[in-house]
Amino acid sequence: MEDLHLKHNNQSVKPVTLNTLPLFKHPDILDHFNESSSIILHCGDTLDFLQTLSCATAKLIITSPPYNLGKEYEKKTQIESYLKIQEQVICELIRILKDDGSICWQVGNFVDNAEVFPLDIFFYDIFKKKGLKLRNRIIWRFNHGLHAAKRFSGRYETILWFTKSDAYTFNLDSVRIPSKYPGKRHFKGTKRGMPSCNPLGKNPSDIWEFIAREWDEELWNIPNVKANHPEKTLHPCQYPIELIERCVLALTNENDWVLDPYCGVGSALIAALKNNRKAIGVDKETEYIFIAKQRIKDLYAGRLKIRPIGKPVYEPTGNEKIAQIPPEWKKVE
Repeated sequence: MEDLHLKHNNQSVKPVTLNTLPLFKHPDILDHFNESSSIILHCGDTLDFLQTLSCATAKLIITSPPYNLGKEYEKKTQIESYLKIQEQVICELIRILKDDGSICWQVGNFVDNAEVFPLDIFFYDIFKKKGLKLRNRIIWRFNHGLHAAKRFSGRYETILWFTKSDAYTFNLDSVRIPSKYPGKRHFKGTKRGMPSCNPLGKNPSDIWEFIAREWDEELWNIPNVKANHPEKTLHPCQYPIELIERCVLALTNENDWVLDPYCGVGSALIAALKNNRKAIGVDKETEYIFIAKQRIKDLYAGRLKIRPIGKPVYEPTGNEKIAQIPPEWKKVE
């Protein structure tokens, strides 16, 4: 596990790990980059902060940028202006990314006058123009969201996974899923009769679903963070730690830096720190930074509520009260 250093009166203290930290103790949370630290959390403008970071610092950059959908924390702008601003940020991110690093860009749709603009299409062009290569377009499906009256309700978002070079980190064994038929055997050739599956499990493919007790389907079915989610804070578009952990485990190694340029309440930082990586986050909202700091402190104190990775998504039995047909509807029949 990663060594985490506490400082006292500017003197180095014996390295500790997440499991050996005394209760209520946590590493220093700095607001500016320091290579010897493990947690950087800055409140301010994203672009200004990124310009203070050195080249080739981060192994993984993962974020969910403001969608420009007119939510409380976003300023409504024209999509052309929005993409121009994001392109400036992306240029800095590519500079900060290590040559063997990855960028995971999680986006939904921009809706303007009831017309849907899939943001991943626009962002793909930007990243491609900058020389990055798309490795996967991952679908994250969830069962709850806004209800639409004049179109089908949206129930998925995408994660675009780009790399800076062909020599990128990919830890497949960290994210393998149980094989559906582990007893399969080769039926011909020199390996006839021998097991044909990998004992560690199978590649989960580029479209995953987390349901039941194993990762054996084809969609990332991770519940979004709504009112009854254990990780819920006041952030209107908080994404689940579980979602980020998959990317952290597959695309980084221990002690690598993980950067979220729009960190909100710190979910990406928590996913990184929980898995012995180092974390950098920036957000312009003071309230979100305050919550992020508190969540990090709660992580090290062992009191942060996190949905367990791979936990089954609740499937209603049909017997619940809210699953019954309302009496008012029966009168209409």
